Amino acid sequence: MQAVIAMLRGVNVGSHNRISMQALRSLCGSLGLRNAQTYVQSGNVVFTSEEVNLRALAKRIENALEEEFGIRAAVILRTAAEMQAVIAKNPFANRKEIEPNKLLVTFLAEELGPEALTQLEAKRMGPEEVKAQGRELYVYFPNGMGRSKLPAVMDRVLNKTGTARNWTSVTKLLEMAEQVQH
Repeated sequence: MQAVIAMLRGVNVGSHNRISMQALRSLCGSLGLRNAQTYVQSGNVVFTSEEVNLRALAKRIENALEEEFGIRAAVILRTAAEMQAVIAKNPFANRKEIEPNKLLVTFLAEELGPEALTQLEAKRMGPEEVKAQGRELYVYFPNGMGRSKLPAVMDRVLNKTGTARNWTSVTKLLEMAEQVQH
């Protein structure tokens, strides 16, 4: 049985795709996922599962969300081991000035090609820094994300399913996964 972290894209953002975390935990239980725990209100859920095909599991969760709540949201999954690797590979780890709430990790469903990263670098308009590591993009927004034009550019250039979490959420999700695994 392994711990799995599910991150739903675009859930509870503004008035769109509203779902209670209790309903999300119940949905996980109905799918045979055990020990479901949610974190904040933005569609983060940690559970244990015997499923080894995470791509198929993500589709099952996506389909259940649509069937149960009428919400079509992409679901990005990472095991606890994969999330440990995400944290270990943080290219900003040695920089003391990095504020955790201004460092975002975009979790992609599939690996980013080198051409997409080159395009992203070419279209960057501000002080943001973007680093790719496998299926993750690490983005530092020194002035905050609020006024940055980079997120809209990223959506156009990436053309891949993904969802972002700030560094505080990333580390908390791993902590939760490690707790449910034991």
